[in-house]
Amino acid sequence: MKYVPGCKSDVDDCQWLQKLMSLGLLRAAWRPGDEVCVVRAVVRQREVLTEQASWGLRMQKALVQMNLQLTEVLTDVMGATGQAIFRAIVAGERDPKALASHRHTPVRRSEEDIVRALTGNWREEHLFVLQQALAMFDSLAQRILECDAKIEALLVPLGRHDIPLDGPGKRRSKNAPQFDARAALARWAGVDLTRINGLSVTTVMTILSEIGPDLSRFANVKHFCSWLGLCPGTKISGGKVLSARTRRSTNRVRQALKIAAMSLSRIASALGAFYRRLCARMDKPRANTAVAHKLARMVYFMLTRGEAFVDQGQQRYEEQQQQRSSAALRRRASALGFEITPTVLTP
Repeated sequence: MKYVPGCKSDVDDCQWLQKLMSLGLLRAAWRPGDEVCVVRAVVRQREVLTEQASWGLRMQKALVQMNLQLTEVLTDVMGATGQAIFRAIVAGERDPKALASHRHTPVRRSEEDIVRALTGNWREEHLFVLQQALAMFDSLAQRILECDAKIEALLVPLGRHDIPLDGPGKRRSKNAPQFDARAALARWAGVDLTRINGLSVTTVMTILSEIGPDLSRFANVKHFCSWLGLCPGTKISGGKVLSARTRRSTNRVRQALKIAAMSLSRIASALGAFYRRLCARMDKPRANTAVAHKLARMVYFMLTRGEAFVDQGQQRYEEQQQQRSSAALRRRASALGFEITPTVLTP
């Protein structure tokens, strides 16, 4: 309605809306198809369950209150070793040496260090809190498994494409689905979006469950990025740009892409080099939004054109940037009447 302003009183508002609708001046809001909405509801429920990580923190707090400093010897307390120790404590085990025997091979600290960390007092009230928190944690894990089974069942009839997957894929994260979601999502979309650097299986599942594989409702990639709220603002007066900030939005795809952009800071790829180059010339929040915009364009082109993502590599990207910088310096020197002669630097 902002494109057709009018009366905005409480009485005349509905009449004004009816008139604009009858004249065809209102554009309908975009809503994905029914099959996408079904998957979206289950995926959102899974995200709600996954975000409830406070029960793991409550278990850690119960140990700290009993002077059991397990966090000092384990990087991930909720990993295989930590969960085995939690369950042994709830089962009634109090011997530090017996608890330290649950140490798995990947743990760097020795059993002696774990024994010293598990030497404390065993207060009854904190053991009760630990038992309750572990029960809630297991209940949430069971609900997440049920959501994974439901999502897998919903994606089976949607797999209309036969897509061969190249390579073993990315390392599976802790909160990733328990089924082969990568293959199921690729058969649904027709392309493997996880090949894009920074996009994990969970992120791709969020993207496809929110927008679906059909983006024909968007006129072009600019409309798609604008709908996500990733385009720069166009607040201009008298030819002067007053503000180019992106608008505030709670779009789930936008949030997923911005989180994926943050993960590119340490990845040795062209996208990672692009993110680091932007961080060198602007603050990180703005660089994060710019990289998320770039990821959104890649997702759009892959879904609409069926193109496969090919990473050109960090070295190739840096060479291209060096060539562009050299060309810009030559043009500037030529405009000033100078000529640049490159020299070979000897090590």
